[in-house]
Amino acid sequence: MKDKLVLLHSNDMHGDFLAEARDGQHIGGVSLLSGYVQQVRRENENVLYAIAGDMFKGSLIDSEFLGFSTIEIMNYLNPDIVALGNHELDYGLAHLLFLEKCARFPIINANMYIKSNHVRLFSPYKIMDVNGLNIMFIAVITEEVLSSTRGEPIVGTYVDVWEAARQVGVIIDNYKTTGVDLTVLLTHIGYTNDIELAKALNPKWGVDLIIGGHSHTLLSKPKIVNDIPIVQVGVGSDQIGRFDIEIDREEHKMTAYRWQVLPITSASCPVDEVLEKVLSEYKDETDRKYGRLLTILNRRLTMESKRQESELGNLFADLMQQDSSFDVMFYGTGSLRKKELGPSVQYSDLKEIIPFVNEVHMLEVTGRQFRDMCRYFLRQSIDTKGVSEFFNLSRGVRVVYDYEKDELTECSLNGHPVADEQLIKIGLQDFHYRNFKSCFGLDLTEIEKRRKARTVVTDDFSVYEEMLAGSERLDSHVEGRLVIKKRETA
Repeated sequence: MKDKLVLLHSNDMHGDFLAEARDGQHIGGVSLLSGYVQQVRRENENVLYAIAGDMFKGSLIDSEFLGFSTIEIMNYLNPDIVALGNHELDYGLAHLLFLEKCARFPIINANMYIKSNHVRLFSPYKIMDVNGLNIMFIAVITEEVLSSTRGEPIVGTYVDVWEAARQVGVIIDNYKTTGVDLTVLLTHIGYTNDIELAKALNPKWGVDLIIGGHSHTLLSKPKIVNDIPIVQVGVGSDQIGRFDIEIDREEHKMTAYRWQVLPITSASCPVDEVLEKVLSEYKDETDRKYGRLLTILNRRLTMESKRQESELGNLFADLMQQDSSFDVMFYGTGSLRKKELGPSVQYSDLKEIIPFVNEVHMLEVTGRQFRDMCRYFLRQSIDTKGVSEFFNLSRGVRVVYDYEKDELTECSLNGHPVADEQLIKIGLQDFHYRNFKSCFGLDLTEIEKRRKARTVVTDDFSVYEEMLAGSERLDSHVEGRLVIKKRETA
């Protein structure tokens, strides 16, 4: 007997609640997203909607209400299952555990635990009965959760991909029954790690699908590894993933599937009027509080990709380095949560484009170390398909990287070649300082043997607010500060 199942999924929504007007229609937003999900539920008998982590952070509506607004909005959106993402812990573990009690949907995670007794913090799995079909979901999270919970040393996590795979096996061995028809991993570890995880899974465990998140990878078709389709649908609410699956109920297995990425637009999705009203109330409140003009830029600035030099990345790198005590600012493009800014910039716009407050540390490196740092992050940004952090560098830097040779063919500062023993003071956001090895491939302990890092900014958001408010008609351009040369393909 063959049954049909529609499995919808999102990931990394990051508070992308409001639709945007574009090309004569509205794009994205949870009112249209909810309208589409409800429409699919009306038209099909067996439907599930899953979210692979990071509902929180990225919008003023989320941060102003410390996630309470997000949980209420998600309750109206009504997902069937949600995996824990690293940004769910941004307001603290205790706060998350409270918000979980406010959610009318299950939040699962298999690889976070209390160190003292290794008890898991969340339910590791959920088996959902859909008109007699038993669908098992298991969720795992990225190692970045350790950074989010650094003030809570009682929290541990099986962060290694191989350990995460072992935990999946433990759960399946203990809790998967012979009546389970489909097994789905909801992962928040990034596309590259999803591939490694799929390789590590024992085929006897019977994992059918991996629905991923964290790396914001927008796939056009599933990546098949170890006979397991891996999918992910970018970031935000502009699109949704859809599986149309055929299941043999007697054999308890998937016999066929079709996967597609569908745009969420007003042309194809009805508006959920109830959710629209809830959103309007939150937006009106934040507009009243934060709707003041901060500055006017010379023009609208953009970031076409988080893996290359951009107008926005240069702007924020330059503002932080201006009048500072360091020579070069390494500004992580992952800090930027919107792709454009201006020309009119309200306080709310700044809060949304950089929702995370960071300390900035000054570190002294040699010219050779500076070149190694640049070479490493440029290489990683290509090899890991954007999972690793990319950095925009402040004014005066010129770096040309040859990917095929894996070397810098040019590296200069203020018009002069960077010498091996030259000392360069660099600025780093706190996250990148604490994760120096994974960002730059160098041992921070060795670098700090010469001079310890010094905290030069305790709140970078306040610096940007002050700098923008005191300026008018600022502009920024892509200047060729970072050039990546790759072999031309036919």
